[in-house]
Amino acid sequence: DMDRGYYADHNLTIARHPSETDERMMVRVLAFAIHAAERLEFGKGISDTEEPDLWEKDYTDAIQTWIEVGQPDDRRLLKACGRSDKVYVYSYASASDVWWKQMNSRLDRAKNLCVRNIPAE
Repeated sequence: DMDRGYYADHNLTIARHPSETDERMMVRVLAFAIHAAERLEFGKGISDTEEPDLWEKDYTDAIQTWIEVGQPDDRRLLKACGRSDKVYVYSYASASDVWWKQMNSRLDRAKNLCVRNIPAE
């Protein structure tokens, strides 16, 4: 990552829940590539509602970066914004625009939230 001056190799082992689609798994890998860092790791996944898809914690176990994939609800995102320095959402699929129209006004106060849409094409 030339923008951040981060150059490292990562060996990834990705656990995939039986209900997870190929598309969602690939968006998780993409999010990892975008935010690659020494302490960035995959969360427990779809089956765990307390952890994000990816997160980066500092040496004191404080959450620096919280990354969600898909279309999480506003309560989950506001909770994440309260627990983390920065929260990213990677929304994908054709319903992303509809989801964001519903969420946008509910998440105005979340100043540490960044939502990125991955086009369906």
